[in-house]
Amino acid sequence: MALPGRKGPQLRLQAATGIHRGDRQYQQDQVAVFAHPHHNRCLLAVVADGMGGKSGGRKAADQVLLTTQQLFERFAPDSEDPAELLRQVCSEAHLMIKLTAISAEEEPHSTLAMFLVMPDLQCYWLHTGDSRIYWVRDGQFLQRSFDQSYVQRLVDEGQLTEADAQSHPQSNLLTACLGTQQDPTPVETQIGVLRPGDTLMVCSDGLWHYFNNRELATVLSGLAPREAAELLVNKARLRAQGGGDNLSLAIVRLVEGD
Repeated sequence: MALPGRKGPQLRLQAATGIHRGDRQYQQDQVAVFAHPHHNRCLLAVVADGMGGKSGGRKAADQVLLTTQQLFERFAPDSEDPAELLRQVCSEAHLMIKLTAISAEEEPHSTLAMFLVMPDLQCYWLHTGDSRIYWVRDGQFLQRSFDQSYVQRLVDEGQLTEADAQSHPQSNLLTACLGTQQDPTPVETQIGVLRPGDTLMVCSDGLWHYFNNRELATVLSGLAPREAAELLVNKARLRAQGGGDNLSLAIVRLVEGD
């Protein structure tokens, strides 16, 4: 999708997604990049990592994507609050997952991580759980979301290093997600205006678990989104050594040129 620049070359948003079942019997991740139907300079990328039985997790992740798409299609970028849109997606997806649980034997839950790029290139993101959002520029890691998890709490309290957190036996224990009895407390961030070359990635823990920040910054800045997605999926599968979780990612980059 092209963004008319005031001077010089056009600005475009390149996007790609990747998903793999890993070594699990069922695929419970979902990922999508939605282009706004009426504003072709606006997009939303989302990852949902479902949990709760062989079908419960997939039902939860499906509800996240369906809710996201429906609300985003009705969103008016020129008159409505982008941060409020993300909050509404989180709240309504949480409610829909809880309603799904009433008629199912499983206990469906899901993480949620999403970022919204506005026509003026302002970027907003929101997440709950341990699916992550990364922002890189010129080969440098600028910012990422921080997990709502037991291990991240230990890191925040200085009881654990980030390196040790990667291999902690309770690394998958979440302190917040969608579909629980307690309403989620999502983390919101407005990162400002994107520049040409900036790259954003949203991904599940089945992917980020196998990379450090430096590696991700190098790949995301050095390759186009499609090639970066393919490399990261293949490398994560190799490093999982037959014990990998479901993994999913969406990558968006702002580039110059026709």
